[in-house]
This record gives sequence, C-alpha cells and structure tokens, in this order.
Amino acid sequence: MRVVSVVGARPQFVKLAPIAHAFSRAGIDHVIVHTGQHYDPMLSDVFFEELDIPTPDVHLGIGSGSHGHQTGTMMAALDDVLPGLDPDWVLVYGDTNSTLAAAVCAVKSHLRVAHLEAGLRSFDRRMPEEHNRVLTDHAADLLLAPTEVAAAHLAEEGLSARTRVVGDVMTDVLLRVRREVGGTPSPVARELGLAEGSYSVATVHRAENTDDRERLAAVLDSLARVDHPVVLMAHPRLLAKCREHGLEPAHGNLLMHPPLGYRELIASVLGARGVITDSGGLQKEAFLLRVPATTVRPSTEWVETVQLGWNVLVEPGPALVDAASRPRPADTDAAPYGDGHTADRVAQLLLSQA
Repeated sequence: MRVVSVVGARPQFVKLAPIAHAFSRAGIDHVIVHTGQHYDPMLSDVFFEELDIPTPDVHLGIGSGSHGHQTGTMMAALDDVLPGLDPDWVLVYGDTNSTLAAAVCAVKSHLRVAHLEAGLRSFDRRMPEEHNRVLTDHAADLLLAPTEVAAAHLAEEGLSARTRVVGDVMTDVLLRVRREVGGTPSPVARELGLAEGSYSVATVHRAENTDDRERLAAVLDSLARVDHPVVLMAHPRLLAKCREHGLEPAHGNLLMHPPLGYRELIASVLGARGVITDSGGLQKEAFLLRVPATTVRPSTEWVETVQLGWNVLVEPGPALVDAASRPRPADTDAAPYGDGHTADRVAQLLLSQA
C-alpha cells in the first residue's frame, strides 16, 4: 500500500511524526509532500529533525499569500504531483490551506482521501480553519475523528458512515516527548532568568487577533498586564503584523522570545504556570501536560479542555488578565484524546481498506 501525506504547517509536522513511524512499522510505502505553507526553518525544518521524520519526498515551496491565492497555487502544484504518485490513499491533516488544497485536488483526480483530525468544529465561520475542516470532511472518503464529540459533529452532518474514532494523533507524540524531556530544565526559564513555575508561555498568530490593529494592541496590552512574566513566542506572522501596525510588543510583564522547536516548547510549557494562546494545538497540549490554558478566542474545537476546567475562553482585556492569573484547577484523570496509540490504529485501518 502507498499513502501520500500532504503537510505544510507546524501542527501538521507534529501529527506527521507518529504517523510516519507507525507506517514504517506496518510496512506502508509512505510518500511525504510538503507544500511549503510554513517555510521559516523554526516552523518547518526543525520539526523534521527533532521528531525524526523522514525528509519530504516532494517540496512544493508555495510560501505565503492570501488564503485564496495560496490554496489555488497549492492545488495547481499538487495536480502536477499527486496523480503520478499513484497512491492508495491521500492523507491530509488538520485544518490548514494545505489540507483543503490536497483534499480537493485528490478527489478531482479520483484518489481516495483520509482526513486525520476530522469532525472538529469551532462553529465560527469567520475562521479560515473552520472553512477548511468542514469542506475537507465533506470531500473525504474516510474521516478519522479524534474524539466522540468530533464523531457526533460528523453524524449531525450526515457523515457517520465514513467516520471512525481513532483518538488524537498529537497525543501520541506529546506523550513520547513528555517522557523524554520530563525533569529537564525549561529552556525559557534558563535563558530569561525566570524561576520554574513563575511565568506563562504565550502564542498569538491567528488572523482574527493580528489583522486588526486595535485588537492586536489590546491583546498585547492584556498580556503585559498579567501579574507574572508572560513569554510570547515571536511567530513571524505576529512580528510582521506588529511592524505593519507600528506596535512594540515587549512592555510591562510581556517578554519576547524566538520560536522554539517542539521539544523545547514542551519543556518550557512543562515549566510554566500557564499557557495563553489562540492556537488550537497548544490548548490541547497544555491540557495533556496539565498546565492551565487561557485561549484568546470566542470558541474552541477542543471543547473537552473547557468542560474539564483546564481551559478558559476570553476576550482581550480584564477577562484575559484575570484568567491568566487564576488558580490551578483540580487534577483530573480524564483522557478524552486517546491513549497514545492512534497512529498505529490509523495504519491498520488504512490497510484494512486497501
């Protein structure tokens, strides 16, 4: 069996790692196509090196652009690549423009598509990620849902016959990396001279928080007013928007730090008192590490993190400041995102439908 994985952004590289290892164990011929959606080395190359992912077989080098232009350019490039690879399955990951472009290109070439992380819904149609995941789910032949909640969303949309609950593949890699870095000093704490447990890690990159100057200024000012140091990972998109809007991000208790590789990020979150983010993946990673999360969004696709008390949805302003300083919630043994063996289940499921 041949499976072609199409990836292009940081969260997809993390999800790709356990899949690549599971496919190798299962004897699946695995071809990796990198669209180039994320092209900064700290958002791309470092993940392949750190997580022992094979070098991509094809790199399209698409780069940035508007959503429509980027997605269309990817589709045109993939149309020249996918049919010639003759895959049994095209596997797409998550909710990026790379995901949608590969799904549409594959179905128009009469290739079977499996969507990993299917069924997630924020119910916020302003988010480009929501468009991508909904359209991909309705195009795909096999929907690999991470949770029962995701499967219920797919059932409501008439897609239950194509749905299989496999668990969350990011749990696989996170649990492995947590074991490997557990007990090591936090890189952020060491580099910035902070005590373990005294700071929060923050990421801000989504368009809804960065494109409007007033909202971005409100987010940064709120982070600066939190009652402990907040270390903001300087995503290239964020820095570009700060320059465009004439904003100086580092002030008050807000500190800036370059992007971290995955292991360093997990070690830094393990040493933090909290996470403040608009990232879907980091919300869930914080929960799995049992670090309280504050999410600067009105909705989340990972509803279990909120229901279990480990994540709070906020708007910029006093709500963000208060939530980031709240006490740690009660411990829980809940495991809504699987047991760390999702990738092996995916491999066996694809083999069974050869």
